[in-house]
Parts: sequence; C-alpha cells; structure tokens
Amino acid sequence: MKQTTSAQIVSQTLGLEFVDPEGEATALEAELVYDPADPFAVTMVFQTGAQEVLWTFGRELFLEGRYEPTGDGDVHLWPCLSSEGNAVVIIELRSPDGEVLVQTETRNVDRFLTAMLVSVPVGQESAHVDFDDELAALLDD
Repeated sequence: MKQTTSAQIVSQTLGLEFVDPEGEATALEAELVYDPADPFAVTMVFQTGAQEVLWTFGRELFLEGRYEPTGDGDVHLWPCLSSEGNAVVIIELRSPDGEVLVQTETRNVDRFLTAMLVSVPVGQESAHVDFDDELAALLDD
C-alpha cells in the first residue's frame, strides 16, 4: 500500500559539456527528472533532434557521485575540476553502441539534489512505492 504524500516531481534542465576523446568540449542540454512514483531512480533525458534518449539510474548513485567516484556497469559519476578550475560532476554513460562523457557544474547538480531531497528525503523512498501494484505486476508477468 502506498502512503499519500505531497512529494513532487522534480525536473531541471542541465547545461552539459560533451567531452570528446581528444578532451574538446561541446555544449548540450539534458533534463534531469525525479519522479516519486519511481522513488529509487533518476532519469536523464537527452533530446537528439526529434528523438529522446533516456538514461535511468539509481538515485543513490547520483547522490554519492556528487561527492566521490561511484558506479558500476553503464553509469559512472565523479566530482572533478573543469579545465577552468570550476567544480563539476562528470557523468559517464556506456552502452553496447558506445560511451559518452559529459560534465556539468556542481552547483546545478546541487540544486537538483536539494529539490529531490525536499520531495522525498533519504530513507523515505519506500513510502512512495505501491507494493500491491508492484506485486500484481510481477504476478501478471
């Protein structure tokens, strides 16, 4: 059973820099989305022309990657300094089709994380999961 709460969807557009293998940066944007209906996940949405590319990864991964290198598999995050000496968070995304390395200013990540934690504080995630619906979905499969 899901608790009734006032948790809100959090969405923020991030200015990113795509860093190519030679270290050159190209500006692009992505949107970070946190939906309390999926309380353990954060989704990054890239707009590529008429198509959206979505990467969904653990909320905890994003929280930890702000402060220390973290991640296994397809998503890795770590704090760093840009070539200009600004605090950034590096996000590395890997798939069978390739990998991409982007960076964004730490203050933008902090703004998103603060809003996300106001919506659903750490330790309160399970209050937003409808276990009856999840069980029904598993049994339907």
